This record gives sequence, structure tokens and C-alpha cells, in this order.
Amino acid sequence: MIRDRGRIKWTSMMLPEHVKLLRDWVKEDRYEQKREMDEQQLELMNGILSEAIEYDQYVTITHYRNRNYEIVIGKIHYWDELTQRLHVIDRFEEVHRIPMDAIADIRMTEI
Repeated sequence: MIRDRGRIKWTSMMLPEHVKLLRDWVKEDRYEQKREMDEQQLELMNGILSEAIEYDQYVTITHYRNRNYEIVIGKIHYWDELTQRLHVIDRFEEVHRIPMDAIADIRMTEI
């Protein structure tokens, strides 16, 4: 029976610089592309956003940050018109400042 050690067998023959480049390459493959929004989605999100602010309800916000999509669940504290950022406070009282152009989806959440 042949016992192949897989990647361990080859990394001893590679320079550390090459190993680092391969790890960076694998990390880059996990990056996600930012999706474009159409007007119908923007109008729907605007309605949900205004309703959540008015009735102080929890929302789930999916936004693009550091080449990946992240999810924040919390209440909208306020919208800063000057910097075009949405201030969201999650259940752990942590403040998230999310740029409006990075938001991909907003949904009402029951907690």
C-alpha cells in the first residue's frame, strides 16, 4: 500500500517564498466580486430601511467589506448624510458604520 503524504511531501522541496505565494493565491481565490444593484432592489431596500428606522426594528444587513460579504444583525441608530454611512448597533452594543454603496441586501429580522 502506498502511503502518500500529499502536500507535505512537496513543501519540503519548495522555498518559503513559493509556499507563501501559493497560500496567497489560495486566499485570493476566496475573494468575492461585488454585485451591482438594480433600481427595483434599491427601492425595496429603501422601503425596508425607512420602516426599520421608523419602528426601531432589527434588520439583517449584508454588505461588502474587505473583498467579502459580511452580515450584521442589529438596529439602525441613524443615517449620516454627510459621510453616507449607516450606523448600526448590534446585540452586543457594538457600533458598525456601513457605507451605503457597500450594502447588498437589507431584511427585517425577528429576534
